[in-house]
Amino acid sequence: MADKNYGNMNAHAIGFIMKEMVRRAIEAIRAQRFAFEVTAKEGHDGQMDDIFTSADKAAQEIYVKMITEAFPGYGIVAEEDHLRVEPHPDIGMYFTVDPLDGTKAFKRRQSHGIGTMIALVCGEEVIAAYVGDVMTREIYGFRPESDKVHRISEYGFGETLRIDPSVQLKDQHILLRERPENHSRCVRNLTALQNDGGFFQDFEIATGSVGVSTARLWKGEVGAVLLRPIYETPWDCAPVFGISQRLGFVMYEMNTKKGIWEPTPMTVYESTIPIPREHLIIHRSRVRELSRWLDIR
Repeated sequence: MADKNYGNMNAHAIGFIMKEMVRRAIEAIRAQRFAFEVTAKEGHDGQMDDIFTSADKAAQEIYVKMITEAFPGYGIVAEEDHLRVEPHPDIGMYFTVDPLDGTKAFKRRQSHGIGTMIALVCGEEVIAAYVGDVMTREIYGFRPESDKVHRISEYGFGETLRIDPSVQLKDQHILLRERPENHSRCVRNLTALQNDGGFFQDFEIATGSVGVSTARLWKGEVGAVLLRPIYETPWDCAPVFGISQRLGFVMYEMNTKKGIWEPTPMTVYESTIPIPREHLIIHRSRVRELSRWLDIR
């Protein structure tokens, strides 16, 4: 990573500023928890079933202002097309920005599942990423040229996240984004109770921010995360994939025709693409345990 052109920045400065952007976005969102405006907007499927709030706008303005002022020549990829900025060819890096991850959870005034996320991408490599939990004020992420992922509390206390390989998957929960009945037969087998032949101890269902829910995997609260077929958006995938990879997680894709899980790279694209298959994220230290279970099915 040392040969990358950061312009007038270095790796440490980039990390400091990215964390500060997330911190400011968290506070801007929290300031509107009890009074905000909601506007309907078109979703990825063309239906007017998505929303945009004044809190999204406030956080978005923070990111755009700080990126354009502190990172001249860097690009921006965001959900709102008018925010897109192409990177200067000499730098070739861009930020993905999700100012409010879990907007519908925010509208419901949930006390969880509301996040804000940013990542720095060079080619197909996520070289820095931060995910902020709006309700706890915790920030998860890593700076460029660092092999460590930190969990930073609201009071500035930081700890290095590590996965304990001695904890087996069969003793952990798997985190889903919707009911097992809405998934393929292979997923239903995987998430069934162990007395019924399932693999995990149990399953849990998360709503709202995909970044905040995946943070439970990084902290070791769950052993796996299952992503349903939907749309892969760079502002969601870049921070989630980047932090997961840095911690040693790998991804498998369900081949429903063959009925098997196949390894697949955590690739980040600049544009939104459909995901026709289910994806499973587990730590590389637990691949052998999952493979043994699959072999005896």
